[in-house]
Amino acid sequence: MTFVGLTWDHPRGYAALKAAAGDLITWDTQSLEGFESHPIDDLCARYDLVVLDHPHLGDAIATGSLTPLDDLFAADDLAAWAAASIGPTMASYACDGRQWALPLDAATQVCAVRADLAGEPPATWDEVERISRTAPVALSLAGPHAFLTFASIAVALGEEPATDPHRLLSTGTGLEALDLMAAIDSRAAAPTRALNPIGLLELMSTTDDLALCPLVYGYVNYAGRLTFGDAPSAAPGGRPGSTLGGTGIAVSARCTPTAALLDHIRWLMSTEAQTRFLPTHAGQPSARAAWADDSVDAAAGGFYRGTARTCETAWVRPRYAGYIGFQSAASALVRDALAGALDHRRALARLQVLYREKERIS
Repeated sequence: MTFVGLTWDHPRGYAALKAAAGDLITWDTQSLEGFESHPIDDLCARYDLVVLDHPHLGDAIATGSLTPLDDLFAADDLAAWAAASIGPTMASYACDGRQWALPLDAATQVCAVRADLAGEPPATWDEVERISRTAPVALSLAGPHAFLTFASIAVALGEEPATDPHRLLSTGTGLEALDLMAAIDSRAAAPTRALNPIGLLELMSTTDDLALCPLVYGYVNYAGRLTFGDAPSAAPGGRPGSTLGGTGIAVSARCTPTAALLDHIRWLMSTEAQTRFLPTHAGQPSARAAWADDSVDAAAGGFYRGTARTCETAWVRPRYAGYIGFQSAASALVRDALAGALDHRRALARLQVLYREKERIS
C-alpha cells in the first residue's frame, strides 16, 4: 500500500522525506504560503500525512481532520520524543490533552547577517536599529510575518502575547514594538517588504542589497553564505524574542495507518534519522542531540549552536480554531501601521479588538 503525503516546496521540507519514502509514501509539495495559510481540513481530506505548522491545530481539531497520535503510538514513545526534542517543539503539537503531530523539523526566528557587510549578529534591538542607519536592514513583513515579528519583539521586551484571552498585549509593550519596527522599516528597501523568509535569505546571500535581517526563520541551507545568531533581545543577556516555527508530521483522519507506516514515522523521529539522515538530506532536525552534535554543527557552519538558545526559549503561538485568520488580519494591520496608514495607537487598538473577536475569524 502506498500512502500520499504533503509537505512544503523547499529542500528542507521534502528532500529527506522523499529520499526515505521508498514505495511506502508518495510526497507532494505546496508553496511556503500554502503551508502557512491553506485550510488544513482541505489538505487532510486529500492526504494521509500532512506536514504542518502548530498554529493550524485549532482548525484541524475543530474539523476532526487529524488522528490523535496517542491513539497510534505508545506513551513511552511520545515521552521519549518529547524529552529528545529541542525547546517547546514537541509541546507545540499537543493540544486539548492529545498529541496531534510530531516535530520533524525545528525552526524559529533568528538573526541572519552578512558578516562582511554588517559584522557579527547584533545581540540587542538597539544594536539592530543602529546598524540600520548605515547598512541595508530589512524586517520580515510579508504574509503572516509582520505580526510574527511584532509578537517576537514583544517577547524580547518581556511580554508574551495572548496570555490573556481578552487582551493581546499591554499598550506600552505594543506601542514600543510598533515604534521600533517603524524606525527600522523606514530605512528598508521597499522590495524587501514583499519577500517571504526564503526570498529575504536568497537576496542576502546572492546580492549586497541586504546585510541584516534581525528576525527571520532560520534555514540551515543558507549557513556558510550567511551567519546566523540568536534573535535580538531587549538588553544584553535578555531573552531572545522569537516565535516558534518548524514543522510537524501529522496523520490525517482519512488515513488507516499500517504497521509499516508507523514504523517509518518512528524511524524519522529516531536518533539515527535526526542526527545523520536528515542533516545530510537538507533537513533541519528537531532532536536536541542533533543541535548539539559537533559534526552536524560544523557541517552547518555553526548554525545550530549559534541559534539553539533562541529555539529553546521560543514563544509558542495560540492554537485555537480561527487563529490562522487572526494572524493574517493582524499582519495586515501591522503593515498598515508601518506604512503610516494607521497611527500606532489606533493600529494597536484594532489589534486588540481583532484578538477579542478571534472566535469570529475564519
